[in-house]
Amino acid sequence: MKSYNQKNFHKYTFCLWQEIPFTEIQSLFINHKSKSGSQYIFTTKGVYRISNHWGRAANCRWRLQPLENYKNQQIKVGFAHWTDFYPNNEIENLFFIQVNFNTNEVTFNHKAAPAYNKTYTLRNAAQTSKIIKLIKQILTETTWAKHLNYNNIDTLRREIINKLLTTKSSFFDIKKQFTI
Repeated sequence: MKSYNQKNFHKYTFCLWQEIPFTEIQSLFINHKSKSGSQYIFTTKGVYRISNHWGRAANCRWRLQPLENYKNQQIKVGFAHWTDFYPNNEIENLFFIQVNFNTNEVTFNHKAAPAYNKTYTLRNAAQTSKIIKLIKQILTETTWAKHLNYNNIDTLRREIINKLLTTKSSFFDIKKQFTI
């Protein structure tokens, strides 16, 4: 496993940053400012990032785990340990999808993350994005279930989504299992 530091963390990496209050960095010195305006503070344990844009940052996928609802273009401070960075590219099957059925939140994570469970299907970045979009549609709409046989839409949603998370089966093939 590659180790990351202030010289390479910004090159083709995936990371989940934890939002922290501005007060935690008030006395710290900014070590670097990027062309896009993000500021970085390096420590032996990790890096602080002060930025108004998260998600896709150049060739990286950096997601902020917010303290509260986050709106893009708001300046936030995130912290990540050097061990929170994982290799990222567009081709390899590096990502798995997680769904919180209580909040209908759909996220993705890296296979090297502690949350990875081998029951999850790994996908590349484009496939992951496509399945996340599909899952959000399944969670919020009902037209996709029009010709299916079910008693409870929420139970059907869970069954279909769990199959999408743990198999390479297409949505069409999964739906066929529930046709009238």
